[in-house]
Amino acid sequence: MVFNSYIFILFFGIVLLLHNLPFSWKVKKINLLLASYIFYAAWNPPFILLLWLSTVVDYFVGRALYTQTNIHKKRLLLVISLIGNLGMLCFFKYGAFLLENFVHLMNMFGVDYHPAKPNIILPAGISFYTFTTLCYTIDMFRKESQPVKSLLDFSLFVTFFPHLVAGPIVRPPQLVPQFLTPRRANKRQMMEGLFLLSLGLFMKVTLADAMLATPANTVFGARGPMPALDAWMGTLAFAGQIFLDFAGYSTCAIGVALCLGFVLPVNFRWPYGAIGFSDFWRRWHITLSAWLRDYLYIPLGGNRKGSIRTYINLMVTMLLGGLWHGANWTFVVWGGLHGLYLCIERLYTGRRKPEPLIVVAAPAGEAPSSATGGVLPKPAPAAAGKKLPLGGLPYVLFTFLLINITWVFFRATTFEGAGAMLSSMVGLVHEGKPLLATLDMWKVGVIVLGLLILHWRLRDWKLVDILYRLPWWVVGVLWGVMVILLIMSQESGNAFIYFQF
Repeated sequence: MVFNSYIFILFFGIVLLLHNLPFSWKVKKINLLLASYIFYAAWNPPFILLLWLSTVVDYFVGRALYTQTNIHKKRLLLVISLIGNLGMLCFFKYGAFLLENFVHLMNMFGVDYHPAKPNIILPAGISFYTFTTLCYTIDMFRKESQPVKSLLDFSLFVTFFPHLVAGPIVRPPQLVPQFLTPRRANKRQMMEGLFLLSLGLFMKVTLADAMLATPANTVFGARGPMPALDAWMGTLAFAGQIFLDFAGYSTCAIGVALCLGFVLPVNFRWPYGAIGFSDFWRRWHITLSAWLRDYLYIPLGGNRKGSIRTYINLMVTMLLGGLWHGANWTFVVWGGLHGLYLCIERLYTGRRKPEPLIVVAAPAGEAPSSATGGVLPKPAPAAAGKKLPLGGLPYVLFTFLLINITWVFFRATTFEGAGAMLSSMVGLVHEGKPLLATLDMWKVGVIVLGLLILHWRLRDWKLVDILYRLPWWVVGVLWGVMVILLIMSQESGNAFIYFQF
């Protein structure tokens, strides 16, 4: 089931009704759990078994990890959890990829090995709920939080349908405490939640699907050479599409949860207004970048073991982050480019000492920051309040330009396709046939330019704060226009891009 479908509207209406009826809190949590299973089963019912297996194993292993005093037994329990979770992830997501590369390796050594091609279906959202349960068992091993006392609460934490298939990646302290006492949205939360749901669907259906998907698909699906303008407009179209699609989903998820009285962490903060690449990763897919930092980069040694080791740790983290996105070497290159950008940025800024940390207090009624559960790295010098030329716009444009180079590898399915696209973008192709209509180019130009301006000007603002600074009638008009355009473009809606990850 997807947010941008009429069946979800019916489903969500029933869930809201049941959640606001005078049932006991335990009954309401059971209703939410059953609703979450129905939400996931609508995609592919048999894969519910994987959710159950991951939930039950990690619940009991997590409790045992917290109470176990023998370090050898603790490590064994952690290995069991890692094998269970990463084993499923590797089989379903990377099984065919690993087999294909093993066959290539054998053929390189002269071994004629051609096994049957596996027919493996990728469960929706397996990367997201695997990371969700992994952070629980790792936290239990470190004793960084208390074990969840109730299997019902833990099951609801793992499968809570707003974040289940495409995030945000939620950590136990961010959501489990909200299950301890009855939750129901007040009038303000309900209005904010419905607005965010409308905004997220507008971003996804109207802008990403109806306006940008066709130009992006046309350019990246082309088999021949193309003019530099078409190549750039197709890449910019995908840059806008991937943001509006994924941020649209996260906005919907936060809005849906808020309508039920729950607060999920923010996953995007105007990322195309970033000044530098560390700033970009504080703003793009915040919950994933924080997960990779806390459960991969820091355990590898972070920046505590010298400059060379720091650069190695950055590259390893970003390479694995790229592989997390998909079983293709193009994703690894995408992650590697971001790792290279971060290393060059770190070398340029001369940051050799560990970064100081500042505690960011969450507003009343709001979950801790999704970046670290309340702790954020201190901003880079360029973004830390120093006066920059034109408000930092040149740095924003330079960062956005290099990020678009990485999007080529993210979107292209082969290195040949990525190479051809980059060759066209830099003007090495002179016989290309125009692909995009003038209207499509105008759509891409207006939307992407609008995104850049908004992200640059609002980079230090929270969306909800902006809404409350506007007159009520302006918000009403904007909301009405979004809903009308959403209804008009509903037939163009597709599944969210990050469902495949």
